[in-house]
Amino acid sequence: MTDPQEPTRRMPPVPPQGAPTPPPTQPPPTYAAPPARQQDRWTLEAGRFWAGAAATAAVAALVGVVGTIVFEQILSIDLVVQDVFGIGSHVGAYVVGGIVASLLAAGLLHLLVASTPRPRAFFGWIIGLLTVVATLLPLTWTSDLTSALSTGGVNLLVGIAIWSLLTGVLGWTMHRAPAAA
Repeated sequence: MTDPQEPTRRMPPVPPQGAPTPPPTQPPPTYAAPPARQQDRWTLEAGRFWAGAAATAAVAALVGVVGTIVFEQILSIDLVVQDVFGIGSHVGAYVVGGIVASLLAAGLLHLLVASTPRPRAFFGWIIGLLTVVATLLPLTWTSDLTSALSTGGVNLLVGIAIWSLLTGVLGWTMHRAPAAA
């Protein structure tokens, strides 16, 4: 055993039990906060995005045409269509309605990309809820349940086409741009 008083001992002696521990000789280190990092921004290839939006409008219009042909011509079920554009035919109303709805949805999506942190999530919720409304509205326009459900089914398919195609277009045209240093 070594003597605690030995001059070659390198460790300081252990204080007796119950004695207060001396404070450390150096203050604790301070850490600087990391520099604030600017968030990356989303950018949209506008030309390709709007070309995809135009193609989506064509598909939405054609979904309405197919739905009208299937229900009115093949199954002989009259659709309950509100012709807000004054077209005069159910097919024409679905064509114009599909185009207008697609382009409005594309404008909304472009706005969401420029202004919100999770544009795809917000777009999905907004379009999903609008599609539910468009599906249920025909039930308030007539007491003929078959016509109302058929019209709601066509509206549902048009809404799903718009949502799925524009979401796909967004995936190919939206990119993260590094923040300016």
